[in-house]
Amino acid sequence: MRLPSMSQPFLLAPIAECPPAPPGAQVRLAVLGARGVGKSAMIVRFLTKRFIGDYEPNTGNLYSRLVHLDGDHVAVEIQDTPGCIQVQEDCVQVLDSLSRCVKWAEGFLLVYSITDYSSYQSVQPLYQHIRKVHPDARTPIIIVGNKADLLHARQVQAKEGLQLADELGSLFLEISTSEDSQGVCDVFQYLCKEVSKLRHAGSTDRRRSSIIPRPKSPNMQDLKRRFKQALSSKVK
Repeated sequence: MRLPSMSQPFLLAPIAECPPAPPGAQVRLAVLGARGVGKSAMIVRFLTKRFIGDYEPNTGNLYSRLVHLDGDHVAVEIQDTPGCIQVQEDCVQVLDSLSRCVKWAEGFLLVYSITDYSSYQSVQPLYQHIRKVHPDARTPIIIVGNKADLLHARQVQAKEGLQLADELGSLFLEISTSEDSQGVCDVFQYLCKEVSKLRHAGSTDRRRSSIIPRPKSPNMQDLKRRFKQALSSKVK
């Protein structure tokens, strides 16, 4: 479907960059993927519109910004994660170090680089790990093929990304963080909207379940039938 190894454990240490949001107006996102796929660059591009090509390997920064979403101000927290995902025998062990982040987040971007096939292979185990923590299939997950401007170095074809997304029941998009600021913005905004919709649906379901069901109205035909039966038994 298309869109309309870590040296130390990381900590969810928030950066106070926006005032506290009212309850229900905060969206928590996580960007996951292998090392060097451009996760940090994507986040900074979305929040500042600037592209920075080189980053020191991060230890799990949490970015917080107030953004406009459908005319409203929404506090968005985005967890950047270390590039610790590799396809290897102890892959599950590596994934366990991300469990705290996965439990915290409400929506996910799974990023790979079209110039690195091994980063593409890391997407599926990441997806499966998220689904173990969030078994609700409605939890929004978007697969993103980054560095779409580097066509001369492409190792992953667009059809492969689309096929994987279809198999996993996820959304897919190829973007170039360096050249397409709007594409980066679109994918983050779409994810924010999906999280907001899911939260609204959940609150609606809770309200419905808290309502005591009204007794059904008596069936008049059934009452007439019982009345006739009572009369006929008296006549006999």
